[in-house]
Parts: sequence; structure tokens; C-alpha cells
Amino acid sequence: MNSVCAKVFSILAVVPSFLVGTAAASLRVVTTTSDLAALAREVGGDRVDVRSICTGREDPHMVQGKPSFILAARDADLWIRVGLDLELGWEPVVLEGARNPRILPGRAGHLDAGALIQPLDVPTEPVSRDQGDVHPSGNPHYWIDPWNGRVVAGGIAERFAQLDPTGADQYAVRLADFQRRLDERMFGASLLERLSGDEAWAALHAGELDTRAAAVGVPLGGWYAAMRPVRGQRILTYHRSWTYFAQRFGLEIVGEIEPKPGIPPSAAWLDSLGDRARAAGVRLILQEPFYSDRAARRLAERIGAAVVVAPISVGAEPEAADYLSLLDTIVARLTSTTR
Repeated sequence: MNSVCAKVFSILAVVPSFLVGTAAASLRVVTTTSDLAALAREVGGDRVDVRSICTGREDPHMVQGKPSFILAARDADLWIRVGLDLELGWEPVVLEGARNPRILPGRAGHLDAGALIQPLDVPTEPVSRDQGDVHPSGNPHYWIDPWNGRVVAGGIAERFAQLDPTGADQYAVRLADFQRRLDERMFGASLLERLSGDEAWAALHAGELDTRAAAVGVPLGGWYAAMRPVRGQRILTYHRSWTYFAQRFGLEIVGEIEPKPGIPPSAAWLDSLGDRARAAGVRLILQEPFYSDRAARRLAERIGAAVVVAPISVGAEPEAADYLSLLDTIVARLTSTTR
């Protein structure tokens, strides 16, 4: 038996159920990341008790299975994972140890949020460990595209309603409110007085948003307008975490400081990357706070670029206390640095 599982079973023998669950909530929810937890709280309100395995200050790739994770999962009604193999190294141990059939894959109590979105960076060739920490099903860092946040929130609300039908109306109301606030942050409140959120997103996906805004005589605002001055800018990132955000807001990622996902850079690699970045006109390096910024600072000094360290998960910094403020913070960091 796995040592983590064995340890937790001895703990469970003396820990009452009420110490690992909240009886007042209709649904006990465990998410693998703080971002999924934030979305679950937005649509669930006081009908759900939500706990996250990974905090926003941690690298989700480096999480290790712990007895406390199994305790959290034991009485859960719903387990929500990022998917796309992000949790592959520890999730099976936790689910096995919890002995909670409700939350096993394929059951109503298991929601794979990654199945709700269109993944990027899906390998077209066979994947091996020699390529580093490559995810065969695609890039799992999808939550910092606000469209994906909107979609995943909808999937969570639907699953809440399935498991707790008496709360379906409340979940629908809270989802609509969250999506309205997200849409206003994305496009500006003025545009949404003339177009619905669904219409604005459809126009964006069709490449017609500016035309539609001009047609109704309303200036675009929100994150979309704030990021307009940096659209087309070529950047470097530390890890392959920013693909979805970059695609949504028109940034071009020239390369990563990691030579392969999960592999620290060597001096030779940084020299080679610096040559490519200078030739491409890179003036910005974007990275997550849980990686050392020494390599980024060294590279930035060599090529004359700025380094932006921005949170990629809810709770990574006090300013990123919920999903919308996470994106507020990322946009503010980028736009203040590139003016």
C-alpha cells in the first residue's frame, strides 16, 4: 500500500467526519487548484464548501500527495481537476486513498475542467520524458484566458445543479452575475449596454469585435482595450504557462527560458536564447512568481528587456484574491511596464 495512503488511514480512524467537512453546505467540493476553487465559489456561494489542494503560491507541477489531501477528498461530493495531465503525479494516490467512489473519474462527482475547453500546444508527435514535462493532451494553463474561465464556470454551475437540484436556480443566477462581471472587465461596461456578453465574445472570436463596437458607436474598454497597445509585442516567458493569455491578447511568445518544460536553463541555453530574443526584438520577459527570476534578470540585462513577474493563480499575491482580480493584476503589470 502507498505510504501516504497507509498514514492517512490511521489518521481517519480517530478523526471525526465533521472535522474534514462542513455540514452547513449542500455540496462539499475539493478542487486541485486555487483558480478552480475561486470559480467554484463564484457560482456556488454559500451552498458550497470549497477547498483547494494547491495554493496560488505553489507550482502546481510540483505538488506532492499528502495525507491532508486524502482527508479533504474523503467526504467530498465533487472533485474538480484542471486535467490535461497537470495532476497526473499525485491525483491517483489521493483518489485511491480517499476511498470515496463518488469522486472517481467517470462519476458525477468528478469534473475534469480541462475537457470543457479547447486545448493549445497539443503535441503532434509522440511524447517522451526526454522532451521535459510535456503534457500529451495539451497545455494545462488555460485558466488565465478569461474565455476559458467563463466556460469552466459554466461547467461547474451545471455540475452543481446536477448534484444539488434544489440549488439549480441559485447556481444559474450566480453564474449569470459572474459572467456579466467578467464580460464587463473584458470589454467595458459601455459596450455591454449595446451588445450581450455572448455577442461580444462571438464577435471577438470571429475577429469582428472592433467593427461591431464601431457599428454601435461605443468605445471598447476593459482588459481588451488596456492590452491593445501591447498587441503583437514579442515576449519571452519562463515556463510555458502564458500560452492561452498570450493568444487571447495578441502577444507573441518567442521562446521560454526553460530549454524544455520543467528543465532549468544552462548558461549556454541563455546565451542562445538571448541571441534569438535580440534578433526578434523582445523587450519583455514574463514569468511566474514561484520560479527564481535570476535567469530572467540576467537575460533582460543582456537584451535590454523588462522583467514582469505576475501571478498566474488566485492567491499568489494579495492583489489576486479572486479570479477577476487575478486577471486585473496580470493586465496591470503588463500595461504599466510597457507604456
